[in-house]
Amino acid sequence: MTPQDGGMHVVLSGDLTVYSVSELARQTETIPEGAVTVDLAGVGRIDTAGAWMLARLHQRMTEAGAQMHLAGARDEVMALLTSVTKSMPAPEPAEAAPPTSLLDRVAALGKRVAGSVGYLGGLLGYLGMFLSRLMRALRHPREFGLTPLVHHCEEVGVKAVPIVALMAFLIGVVLAFQGASQLQQFGAEVFVVDLIAISILRELGILLTAIIVAGRTASSFTAAIGSMKMREEIDAMRTLGLDPVMLLFVPRILALLITLPILGIIANLSGLLGGALMSWVELGISPEMFRIRLMEGTDISHLTVGVIKAPFFAVIIGLVGCHAGMQVKGNAESLGRMTSSAVVTAIFAVIVTDAAFSIFFAQMGM
Repeated sequence: MTPQDGGMHVVLSGDLTVYSVSELARQTETIPEGAVTVDLAGVGRIDTAGAWMLARLHQRMTEAGAQMHLAGARDEVMALLTSVTKSMPAPEPAEAAPPTSLLDRVAALGKRVAGSVGYLGGLLGYLGMFLSRLMRALRHPREFGLTPLVHHCEEVGVKAVPIVALMAFLIGVVLAFQGASQLQQFGAEVFVVDLIAISILRELGILLTAIIVAGRTASSFTAAIGSMKMREEIDAMRTLGLDPVMLLFVPRILALLITLPILGIIANLSGLLGGALMSWVELGISPEMFRIRLMEGTDISHLTVGVIKAPFFAVIIGLVGCHAGMQVKGNAESLGRMTSSAVVTAIFAVIVTDAAFSIFFAQMGM
């Protein structure tokens, strides 16, 4: 490098290949001010690595406000440099400043509301397709495959039993321990049985089961259907005259409808077992006394309320997972994004639905 008026003159000689670009990168770490003239007359052989290094140097200097000129390059060298420069990714534009005016914020809020309404409309559309295909399967049983239903019942229900039972057992233990520590202050330890029974049978058993199933199943449905969409298998099914809704959606959602109430009952039993064990250890309430108090002080309506919620939770989880899978585009990033979105949306929808049911049953006096 030799300084000249208003800039720097750089002379390159020898081969500019992948074996020598590291030295050039080291010498050009500091971008000189002003104009730089790069003399390529002495360059012998150049490959794409050398051309990329020159193009990258030119890009860096342009971003820094400096100028770079090439001199003495042969035609084949310039052709390679031109090809490499065209193939380099363009610099990302600067992000726009966030809206500051009230009108911009209202417009952004309106777009989000419109997007949410459109999403709900899409879920309702998928619900309509599921119901129509289900009625069709009832009218024409031969069109419905029993094997996929059994397979998904195993995946959704049987394999979820250990984690659901363990979770509910621990929830029962925690409820009994926390309730005992508070009720002992008033000498009302026996009411811990009512606390455990009502909390688990009415709310926590089915709600936490639905949340666990949403995390396992919604992501599984989205990943499976999204992968098929990425590989264009769903388009191939339509080309062959097969109905993707009948083959993919109906068995999955129907499996949830069958297994989620059963999982909820298993969670109720495990939660009561955990509560009874901790009540025995912490308060000295024997299992027989726990059973008698449970039978006398707990109405069957609490169990009914919990079981009624299960089919609604199952349909919501299945619809969210299948809908998200169909929104996957042709890349892995979209698949991962939609899988995460399906889990979050399903859990949020389950909690909102549970809150709506709580208000409804409170108004009904149940």
